[in-house]
Amino acid sequence: MSRTKSILTEAHQIDTAVELIKLGARLQVLESETDLSYERLLRLYKEVAGKSPSKGQLPFSTDWFMTWQPNIHASLFLNIHEYLNKVAALDEIDSVIKAYKLYLEQIGAQDLEAQLSVTRAWRLVKFVDNGMLTMTACSKCGGHFVTHPHEIARHYVCGLCSPPARAGKGRCVGAIRLPAVQECRIE
Repeated sequence: MSRTKSILTEAHQIDTAVELIKLGARLQVLESETDLSYERLLRLYKEVAGKSPSKGQLPFSTDWFMTWQPNIHASLFLNIHEYLNKVAALDEIDSVIKAYKLYLEQIGAQDLEAQLSVTRAWRLVKFVDNGMLTMTACSKCGGHFVTHPHEIARHYVCGLCSPPARAGKGRCVGAIRLPAVQECRIE
């Protein structure tokens, strides 16, 4: 009986690893989210991706998520992720995978390039889980955006309602609709 469970568990972990590899996850994410050995993950990565995994450290700074376009994309992903957590009983990594696929679908529907990799999306969830980042409602549009936990929530204005001067307010390339955000545009 326990042998069957371990085979099923291993099969689920292989499926999860394959899904993450197809989405472009770094090997460190696979190591963190499965119990598969490094050697097995490396062979799996090469088989699925057709190449060796990227080397180097994972992104660790929360600052990347605070810049204008990455913040909008991270906020879209995190809103989707939090919604899935409320309505579906999913393992943490499965909710990241499903939320990331929905994020890609929304970005693709707007004909925009994804700013958020699955590795950054995974890291974002870890930052939120550890209290290093949070979601704050915009005082103008009511949408929820990724912020530092010490952000003054009462007067927070998002990057869609108040884009930086370099954003080129007059020209619209696409729109991302976050909850309660109807007319905000990004390029």
